[in-house]
Amino acid sequence: MLPRSGDVLHVTRAASVQFFRPIMFRVIRVLDWPTYDGWLWLDGYELNAAGDAVNRRSIFVLQEGLRQVQAAPAPRQHTVRTARRPVVRTPVRVG
Repeated sequence: MLPRSGDVLHVTRAASVQFFRPIMFRVIRVLDWPTYDGWLWLDGYELNAAGDAVNRRSIFVLQEGLRQVQAAPAPRQHTVRTARRPVVRTPVRVG
């Protein structure tokens, strides 16, 4: 599973040894930096217990070790706007 923008992940030691204490992480984007096979650079926010962003981070993790807690909401459908009617302009007498 490749994370998407908006996904909330549980990042543990299975993802990287640096996460001795697990964190919750909301993904902003997957960075396209060169890495080893199976590893990812993620840009996002570390979340507290209430789900509030407390720290912006870029983390280097093993894709297999990530656990998705909450998927990003589905993208909204674009609304089609109706064509606007042209404004009728009339001459104005000045003075």
